[in-house]
Amino acid sequence: MCDSPAKSGYKGWRGWLPLPTSRTEKPLGDWIDLTYPLSPDVPRVGMFPAPKFTRIAEMPAQPLNVTHMDTVVHMGTHLDAPRHFFLDGPAMEAIPLERFMGRGVVVRIDQPAYGVIEPADLERVEPGIEAGDILAIDTGWGATWGTPDWDHQPCLSLEAARWLLEKRVKLVAVDTPTPDLPLDRRPPDFTWPVHRTLLAHGILIAEQLANLRSLAGRRVEFVFGPLPIAGSDGSPARVLARPVARPA
Repeated sequence: MCDSPAKSGYKGWRGWLPLPTSRTEKPLGDWIDLTYPLSPDVPRVGMFPAPKFTRIAEMPAQPLNVTHMDTVVHMGTHLDAPRHFFLDGPAMEAIPLERFMGRGVVVRIDQPAYGVIEPADLERVEPGIEAGDILAIDTGWGATWGTPDWDHQPCLSLEAARWLLEKRVKLVAVDTPTPDLPLDRRPPDFTWPVHRTLLAHGILIAEQLANLRSLAGRRVEFVFGPLPIAGSDGSPARVLARPVARPA
């Protein structure tokens, strides 16, 4: 389904999956912010340093405030571009806008530490996952932020990633640090198979979403707002969603 980096030379971008015709659905509520505020304390993968914010100009000594930011782009609530794992894949500034917004579903799949989401878990969710959906998976893991369990998150199996590819979803968002194996469960030859399976076909990945439980079990409209950082493999993003009526 997706060659390993050792075989492919870190290439293997296969283009964007075609999307079904978009539908207009009636909003049923207000927009909800699914973003963690970006700060030195923001949820992050344990291997990354915390972001740093320093004032290079500050009132009242100066007539304005100017903040300098130093951070990994995969920080807090963020989006992965295909360039994250494929040298021939598009970077953030080259992703079409329609890939960042549209209809979808928030599904609740509660998992314990090191739990694994399988195709059967995805098949039985309500509402069901449809072609072209933006899928957000609420595992309940956001409740562990600030505890030692944060990096022991549940993940998707490779079979689940392939199931989502066959379903032809547009974007997969999770409330965990990563949809792949936790850091301490990765073998020496680990190749990020979930990321590579999805991103190779233009299924974007968003990580560390907040407040998903408030929309679990609902059809929703999403808006993802990453920065178009030239040549970048990812970007912090503001993520919004609101419930919508089920399609007729």
